[in-house]
Amino acid sequence: MNSLPKFLHHHNDDIWLTENERENLQISYRIKEVVFAKDSQLQHVMILDSYDFGRMLVLDGVVQTTSIDGYIYNEMISHIPLNFHPNPRRVLIIGGGDCGAAREVTKYEQVETIDLVEIDELVVKACKEYLPEVSGNLSDPRVRFIYQDGVEFVKNLEAQYDVIIVDSSDPIGPAKQLFELSFYQNLHRALKPDGLMVCQSQSPIFHADIMRQTYQRVSQLFPITKLYTAIVPTYPGGLWSFTLGSKIHGYLNGHQPFDKDTRYVNEGILNQCFELPEFVKKIIQPAR
Repeated sequence: MNSLPKFLHHHNDDIWLTENERENLQISYRIKEVVFAKDSQLQHVMILDSYDFGRMLVLDGVVQTTSIDGYIYNEMISHIPLNFHPNPRRVLIIGGGDCGAAREVTKYEQVETIDLVEIDELVVKACKEYLPEVSGNLSDPRVRFIYQDGVEFVKNLEAQYDVIIVDSSDPIGPAKQLFELSFYQNLHRALKPDGLMVCQSQSPIFHADIMRQTYQRVSQLFPITKLYTAIVPTYPGGLWSFTLGSKIHGYLNGHQPFDKDTRYVNEGILNQCFELPEFVKKIIQPAR
């Protein structure tokens, strides 16, 4: 048998990726083809074609996004904040190297600049070339790719952005910094006086402690803090959370009907995603 890239293994002549999600849970994906595999200076980057989820981005053996449902996550982390702010012109995306969130932001004509700060250039190159279902081979001139550590990038910024989207991986290794209070403080300072931010805050089922911690830390800084959810089948538990922190804007901007070309988000989703299951309310309740 031919040798496989690390993190993959043969089983009964099939190729499998087995992701160690947590101590008691592994998730295995049967793989059709290894489309791309290479070590960057920071991590191992793969694009795999799987049987059930289509092409997927895998970093250090962990699935980040897939062609079958990546649009759900990317639309929810982008369109919700952009419909809270009445006039978003300058947008910062931290992470998001698959280009999916930036692709959604480009659907807003009033947005003038989109700074995408991704620490690993290889992720962007691989996704633009081999994962067009997610990246759309993004080439909008408003998007500025900045290959830098997002934590360092925002440290000295003040009142620069209307909306900041933190599209981070799980809080493991270097990404842990993207869940710290000091990082959120820097985001608050980098936002304009009426700015707002959003971050993914993990699974309410498997990562309730991280979700609660994120909500509490954001609510320490922003007078308006809201949690919302979506179902993303790729992610363990399916149910996924996002935390929005706003300096001023507390309601969806209802002046314009939602008319973007999307596959998941619509006006109904915009309005109901903040309706939380009772157990989720109880998890975050101590923050108030």
